[in-house]
Amino acid sequence: MPETVSHAWVLKRRPQGRISRDDYDWVESRLPEPGPGQVLVRTVYLSLDPTNRIWASDMDQYMPPVERGEVMRGGTLGIVEASANDGFAPGDVVQGIWGWQSHYLADGGAGLTKMPVAPGVPLDAYMSVLGATGMTAYFGLLDIGKPEPGETVVVSAAAGAVGSIVGQIAKIKGCRAVGIAGSADKCRHLIEDLGFDAAINYKTDDLDAALAKACPDGIDVYFENTGGVISDAVFKKLNLHARVPLCGLIAHYNDFDGHTGVQGPQNYQQVLMNRVLIKGFIIIDYFPQFPEGIAEMAGWLAAGKIHYRTDVVDGLENAVEAVNRLFDGANTGKLLVRCSPEA
Repeated sequence: MPETVSHAWVLKRRPQGRISRDDYDWVESRLPEPGPGQVLVRTVYLSLDPTNRIWASDMDQYMPPVERGEVMRGGTLGIVEASANDGFAPGDVVQGIWGWQSHYLADGGAGLTKMPVAPGVPLDAYMSVLGATGMTAYFGLLDIGKPEPGETVVVSAAAGAVGSIVGQIAKIKGCRAVGIAGSADKCRHLIEDLGFDAAINYKTDDLDAALAKACPDGIDVYFENTGGVISDAVFKKLNLHARVPLCGLIAHYNDFDGHTGVQGPQNYQQVLMNRVLIKGFIIIDYFPQFPEGIAEMAGWLAAGKIHYRTDVVDGLENAVEAVNRLFDGANTGKLLVRCSPEA
């Protein structure tokens, strides 16, 4: 086979504030035919996540920062184009984190997980409800939040990829689900399409009054995705022995300079007074348990108990601008870049 032309976004400098094209180089390279043990993958979907902003910084984090001159890290799903590895065949669907590049030549199949794609299930589901996003919601809520029937679960960034699934799982578990989002359309989506009991528009509603109305019995579980003023308001309503799965702090990510940390919530004393459990988690901690979570999530999906939405941007060349949609609140559901056709 001829050489494969690949394109990639390579980190050029540490972003200051919002990510921009000036922070990256658009690089073209040519990949040879796979040698012994190698696998050539064509990227179909690239996941855009708030953690992209962390990876591009040099702050202390849960994985090594992306270094200057390296391909930007990102979750990916692709199709094997050619293989000289007995474990992979052309047409196999694989996942990994080979990043913001159109093609990937894997030595020994390293970093590739073959996906058991089910007939009739769109590939984007494996980047959302049946992928790391869905598992973040599943294990964060159930393993840390431990919701009980009749309890109130509040979710920030509730119309996003993770938050939208958290609220639906809360309903499956017999809880009252309250979502906090950034527009009237998103709030309608939470209630009318996803079955949340209440939704609060943090940009227009008085948070204290809205939370008091939506959570008359207080808050038992707060799935934290944002930090900032939303968390300040929620902490006032936390019940005795409330649980807070700490998934993200997106309100602060563009403020990171690698040295200054995030200030704690204003009502931090509530953690002591109400004996609140706060536990941060990273989804890689749960990789060994993914089969369990995916199996249950797939059952809920097939039964129509879980719905998901993807927000797809076409073209890898648009990834840099697209990732800022996460911080502008411009996306609903899982934000993906479609780098090539699924076929």
